Amino acid sequence: MAATKSAAVKLPSPYELLAQRVQKIINSPNAQKAKAALISKLPDDSDDDWAQLLGEIAENDNVTLAHRDDGAVQLFWQPPCED
Repeated sequence: MAATKSAAVKLPSPYELLAQRVQKIINSPNAQKAKAALISKLPDDSDDDWAQLLGEIAENDNVTLAHRDDGAVQLFWQPPCED
């Protein structure tokens, strides 16, 4: 009898879905041209996941985060200088 493979599909975590959504915004042609992107926490996004993602983004030396009054975050970045 042939062994059947378990079709266990690993679904992305809520944090991974949030990161993918923000990555798509940052990688959009308009954001890349402007070197800026506006990201917002959706009602279904966990506060902890949002804080973790912003912390990870802020760790990058060439990125500036500007928190807006409406809760959105404006990201600005500069490409690293090459020697």
